[in-house]
Amino acid sequence: MIYGYARVSSKDQKLERQLLELERFGILKENIYCDKQSGKDFDRTNYKLLRSKLKKGDLLVIKSIDRLGRNYNMIINEWVYITKRINCDIVVLDMNLLDTRTENNLVGKFISDIVLQILSFVAENERENIKQRQAEGIKIARQKGVVFGRPKQTLPGNYEKVTTMFIEKEITIHQALKMTKMSRSTFYKYLKKQKENK
Repeated sequence: MIYGYARVSSKDQKLERQLLELERFGILKENIYCDKQSGKDFDRTNYKLLRSKLKKGDLLVIKSIDRLGRNYNMIINEWVYITKRINCDIVVLDMNLLDTRTENNLVGKFISDIVLQILSFVAENERENIKQRQAEGIKIARQKGVVFGRPKQTLPGNYEKVTTMFIEKEITIHQALKMTKMSRSTFYKYLKKQKENK
């Protein structure tokens, strides 16, 4: 049996291009499973349904490897499960080397496994490079005086006087909030800090 799988990350994205490619491959519409969901993991309704149908000798076709998922370590584990445990073949239309079908099936699987490992390395390496570039960018920005995070709140000029009056029970919390124009949570947060500093 030949199955197809298509995925987009959000409900407003279109599946048509992937579906067209899968139908051109000769897959029946009823054997194509689709999800409009993130590829961060394999917890997707239609993917799980498709996976439960796969049997030894079946073929799974996807347009590109990232349609299967985003995380290459998870993709490798899933690839191994499908090709080694279930003994299905996989074809990735956008990458001819990711095709476990060949006359000598062992060679096809071996080449596909190597290509997948290389893709995983490249993707992981790119993630590390992005993190490093971000860290370098943040460091340079900080050296130039850029401040990250929420700006610190400037306390009103009458804050200390009002909190003293509140602590000494000369005014109520409602009066204190009105006088300082602060929210209850912010007022109490800075009051707590003030008490800790003392």
